This record gives sequence, structure tokens and C-alpha cells, in this order.
Amino acid sequence: MSDTVQVACPACLAANRVPAARVSEEPKCGKCGAALLDGAPAELREEQFEPFISRTELPVLADFWAPWCGPCRAMAPQFERAAKELKDRVRLVKVNTEEAQALAARYGIRAIPTLVLFRNGAEVKRASGAMDAGALVRWAA
Repeated sequence: MSDTVQVACPACLAANRVPAARVSEEPKCGKCGAALLDGAPAELREEQFEPFISRTELPVLADFWAPWCGPCRAMAPQFERAAKELKDRVRLVKVNTEEAQALAARYGIRAIPTLVLFRNGAEVKRASGAMDAGALVRWAA
């Protein structure tokens, strides 16, 4: 790992350089003051998604879900637990496919929940179906 890590702000999308040694100290955005790595999944709208993953050097794990999906709702607390455990290693985000239909189509989301792991803005792996927090952590690491 280099001396700094670039992390996008989920609120304003500003790219922030965080000293690698301080990533676990819940850094805040230099532009708007929002938490960058607070251990909670960031909910991203369609227009935020591409800028966010391209401006974040940490791996980004996206949960493509929908409010009407039972397995998605069942997995939500597990996803939140995994976000807390992975907060300084992987940035977890949620994308509501009902509100981001074009984004879901662009990434070929055919079943939900679908998890997609991005590194340096590019997809590196995906899985469909609900997972518990332990499986999410192992899968994302």
C-alpha cells in the first residue's frame, strides 16, 4: 500500500487523499466534511456510481438490490455488519436497481441481490444470492 489512499466522498464525490496509516481513523471529506470510511454502506444513485468507483482506490463492493426483494432485505443487516468489519479495507455500497435501472442494465444485473467487486474502477468478480456477514467478508477480501 502506498503512503496515501484515494477515497471518494459518497456525499459530494470529491476525491480525498487519506494517509494510509490513518484509514482506520474514520477520515472526513476535505470538501464537505462527510464521513469517508464510517463502516456503513454508502447508498449511491445512478449518476454517483461511476465517479465513486473510479475515484476510490480501495476495492468497492456493490450490492445491487431492490426494496421488494425478500433475500435483499434479509441480507441488508449482514451487509451492514460486513461493512463495519471491512471499513478500512473495502468500501461497501448499495445500488437500488429500481432507481438505477440503466446502471443495472449496463452491468448485466439479472438477479438480485447481486454483489460486484470493483478494483481500480473495474469489475473483478461477482456473485448472485444472499450471503451472511462472514461469507461477505471472506468473498470480498
